[in-house]
Amino acid sequence: MKGSCLCGAVVYEIDSIDMPIGHCHCRTCRKAHAAAFATTAGVLREHFRWLRGGDARSSFESSPGKLRHFCSVCGSHLVAERQQQPHVIVRVATLDEDPGLVPVHHIWTSHDAPWLAYENLPRHEEWPPGR
Repeated sequence: MKGSCLCGAVVYEIDSIDMPIGHCHCRTCRKAHAAAFATTAGVLREHFRWLRGGDARSSFESSPGKLRHFCSVCGSHLVAERQQQPHVIVRVATLDEDPGLVPVHHIWTSHDAPWLAYENLPRHEEWPPGR
């Protein structure tokens, strides 16, 4: 299964998702993704490989030992890692196809912003009526 950034400069491939998909609400994920939470999943290093875009890929150490890899062209965050761990953390929204799995939890909800309400809100397939 392939994944890529918004502009397509950086492409990666995974063989499988090896850890549950979850929504991370930690402050650094919120800031890095400019979103209420980031949907992530662990992939063993032997099941992950970069295919294209080494020259466009950049990294930022957001906390001690944690690198966030992103496209320096469009800014899409793709993967995070800690070198000592046997897995990388893929940003599920960057996958180019449905992984066939759904999130099983929300983590770091203690960091939720006061404005966040992610349950029981109206849903619209596109724009709300009247827009």
